[in-house]
Amino acid sequence: MQRAPTYWVIDPDDPRAPPQELWERMTPEERQRVLDTLPSEFEVSEASPPEGDFHFNPKMAARDALGGFFERIGRRVYLACELPVYYPAERMFAPDLIAVLDVEVKERAHWSVSAEGKGVDLALEILWSGRTKKDLEDNVARYASLGISEYFVFDRRRRRLRGYRLAQDGARYLPLVPQEGRLTSAVLDLDLALEEDRLRFFHGQTAVLETRELLARLGTMMGDLEARIERTELRLDEARQRADEERRRVDEAERRADEERRRVDEAERRADEERRRVDEAERRADEERRRLDKERQRADEAERRLAEALAELARLQRERG
Repeated sequence: MQRAPTYWVIDPDDPRAPPQELWERMTPEERQRVLDTLPSEFEVSEASPPEGDFHFNPKMAARDALGGFFERIGRRVYLACELPVYYPAERMFAPDLIAVLDVEVKERAHWSVSAEGKGVDLALEILWSGRTKKDLEDNVARYASLGISEYFVFDRRRRRLRGYRLAQDGARYLPLVPQEGRLTSAVLDLDLALEEDRLRFFHGQTAVLETRELLARLGTMMGDLEARIERTELRLDEARQRADEERRRVDEAERRADEERRRVDEAERRADEERRRVDEAERRADEERRRLDKERQRADEAERRLAEALAELARLQRERG
């Protein structure tokens, strides 16, 4: 027996997703047809009226800071601003910011709880000059009934931050009590606090920075790095100059040492030559002494012979006489 088609007609004046039991009976094609026809835009009456930069900038800054932070730490958290959210059979709503944990981070036209398989984990509303009752009373009751784990309201005009977390029974919100001026989000594992009229997120004692702040800090770091590099290069140039000067002094000292060695070598050569001349003179003197000694010996021998001859002559004269 063939199953009868399941239809769900969307009222453009009050768009709603089908009840969960009906969704479960639908074919994949019927579900896709519903998703394709759920409005991704809404009338002003479905959300807060435009409030200018005072309302727009804080929610975009929050999304930017959180998106960059979770991307850097590798945590999958889907974030969206004013995205139509469809709970089964519930009136559509679009918080200023939603966060859903552990889902694919991609672009979406709307958030369908039935299609995604889970609801919103955290909602944030920025209050400037809109309907205070809506954010501080109606949403507190409605978001708790939908099972949204945490809800925060940043009242920028009055510079107040409120936070709510589901009670253990899951049926109502309990207000969060500030600790040292901060509210802790168990969903985000971050603290929320105000700095004058700005909403800040903190991881421990470190503020979660927006992209523009990170870029500004990066620019400052790059400027500091470039300045340090310039200073380092200057010191290197000065060190090179000192090294070159030191090398010149060493080269000059080596040149002088070489000249001194050459002078010493020349002096030693001259000393050697002088020693050789002295030795030669001594040798000649020795030879002259030996020659003179021989001459004396010959003279002594001649005198001896002359004396003998004279003695013999005298003897002969005495014998004749």
